[in-house]
Amino acid sequence: MSAPDRLPHGPLTGVRVLDLTQVLAGPYCTMTLADLGADVIKVEGPDRTARAMGPAVSGEDGAVFLALHRNKRSFTVDLKDDDGRQALLDLVATADVLVENYRPGVMARLGTDFPTLHALHPRLVYASISGFGQTGPYAQRPGYDIVAQGMSGIMSVTGAPGGPPMKAGLPVTDLAAGLVAANAVLAALLARVVTGEGQHVDTSLFDAALSMSVWEATQLWTTAEVPGPLGSAHRGSAPYQALRAADGYLVVAANKPHFWRNLCAAVDRPHLADDPRFATNADRLAHLDELVPELEAALAGRTVEEWVDMLLAADVPAGPVLDYAQSLADPHTRARGMVQVLDHPVEGPLPSLGIPAKLSGTPGTLRRAAPLQGEHTVELLDELGYDRARIDRLLAQGSVFAPRAPTPRDTRAPELP
Repeated sequence: MSAPDRLPHGPLTGVRVLDLTQVLAGPYCTMTLADLGADVIKVEGPDRTARAMGPAVSGEDGAVFLALHRNKRSFTVDLKDDDGRQALLDLVATADVLVENYRPGVMARLGTDFPTLHALHPRLVYASISGFGQTGPYAQRPGYDIVAQGMSGIMSVTGAPGGPPMKAGLPVTDLAAGLVAANAVLAALLARVVTGEGQHVDTSLFDAALSMSVWEATQLWTTAEVPGPLGSAHRGSAPYQALRAADGYLVVAANKPHFWRNLCAAVDRPHLADDPRFATNADRLAHLDELVPELEAALAGRTVEEWVDMLLAADVPAGPVLDYAQSLADPHTRARGMVQVLDHPVEGPLPSLGIPAKLSGTPGTLRRAAPLQGEHTVELLDELGYDRARIDRLLAQGSVFAPRAPTPRDTRAPELP
């Protein structure tokens, strides 16, 4: 059999992940693992609060929740119920990975913390994502992206010079923590091949934010200068930023001497290349407030599209600044498979972002839309060997939950938006 035959859904085919997470960082981590083929089981309670992320479309689930939980199965259980908790523990016995993002201490109170489960299942990889980590003086603080952005320094370097602190446009600490956790889970699974044991992965929004601050930390430690906001400019290269043209903005990355000279020639300002204010990269950084008006005056006579074509032809890295409507409709986005459509039993055709990592031998797959709440509870209990009478009893007493009948779905044929 070929590798794709043995791993039909991606390189993590055969790996089971229990997803005890909510909001963004944890679900993004487990979605990444699911896209690579893992059997991710979303363990959730009967409350629907966590499913309300983003605007509702046709059904009750929010659009952001739907986006983050593709490729997963739903197991809905009352963890405060003894029989429900036992069902979860039975499921843990079948898992390779458990991911949770509760505040430190919550899982211990439920009897599902790492020391407890490691003693029972030493091969289990157990990942915890929190605001500030499992240790340290801030461990019990609530974890929110904007708080981590503020305390890590990210907000202090975002926005325009002289302006108020700004958060990044994306929830970067949530997303980074999810990616860091997914990467660490994969490393722990590889280590388990050698050691035979799982381990505890502990990461946080705060740690992830600091880990991305390479330029800023280096500037502080080497120059003793506290980094500040630069707008769209770069700390180490100029011009490397957004510039205004006749009908919008483009970005230019002239971060090498020949790119700088090519840029000056392309915008019909060859004298700028020999101007002592702009002779070297250091000079251009020091006189950026003079350089940008010169370049934008030159760019004012043509459109963004015209300039991008001309600059690329002149060997100057450049591109348009697109909004998301433009970006998601861009032909390159579609050619890279970064917009897909999944078929949901309530929502019908559901647009979904594609998988960013393309593996040549064992590619990941988009197999199913986000599950209905409790959609796979009975299926999973059956896989555990529970007989029908026991399953019916657990359902009747509220230990576990199966979904209500879905509302009529949109029956249009799936197509790209």
